[in-house]
Amino acid sequence: MQIMGVDIGGSGIKGAPVDLERGELAQERHKVLTPHPATPEGVAACVAEVVGAFDWKGPVGVTFPGVVTDGVTRSAANVDKSWVGTDAAALLSRELGGLPVTVLNDADAAGVAEMTYGAGRGIDGTVILLTLGTGIGSALFRDGLLVPNTELGHLELKGHDAETRASVKAKEDGDLSWEHWAHRLDKYLAHVEMLFSPDLFILGGGVSRKPEKFVPLLEGIRAKIVPAELQNNAGIVGAAMAARKHGTAPA
Repeated sequence: MQIMGVDIGGSGIKGAPVDLERGELAQERHKVLTPHPATPEGVAACVAEVVGAFDWKGPVGVTFPGVVTDGVTRSAANVDKSWVGTDAAALLSRELGGLPVTVLNDADAAGVAEMTYGAGRGIDGTVILLTLGTGIGSALFRDGLLVPNTELGHLELKGHDAETRASVKAKEDGDLSWEHWAHRLDKYLAHVEMLFSPDLFILGGGVSRKPEKFVPLLEGIRAKIVPAELQNNAGIVGAAMAARKHGTAPA
């Protein structure tokens, strides 16, 4: 069974049909740059461009980098603030000509995909997936059950949002070495571990393609640390999973 998944990020919007039997992209993904400012209308047009690249006519799952409840976006850390309070599911459905659309938090989508098909498969206990990119997204699981919209990237670290110090964007903006960035990430992981005592950290986002660059540099963390197996496609896969579960009628 194939379902369309789209992953909205702070820098790019990407998507593809997903083979949900295997948890893999059924076609090469299509990606466009996130517009600036990343307003609801601008982003919706980009989502339509991605979906249109596949001439898709069925349910669509879409991730969003912020809190989402019942299809409504409640926060907007790395996109335009006008997203707050927007009925994203209805907006995107209209932009897609009435296709049924399911919207969920981007890290939650990635986490569900990793727990089903990837590094968290079959793992009980407390698992935290962190997506490292423009910001830091989080997905918290207890015995396989998701606690949605945790937003742990906004924990305070040295007086700042953690994601402003330990995200990949922070590494790039500060031209930090892998060693320097790993030290910051280490401090952040230690803080999260102190609060939640996870058994496993799964580190996702585009940087998960290069675990050898930074994972060996992380020290003093009790929990096991592994890269996301689905890497930066996890959000797309999780979005498609959500659409299969919920996307039965136009919004």
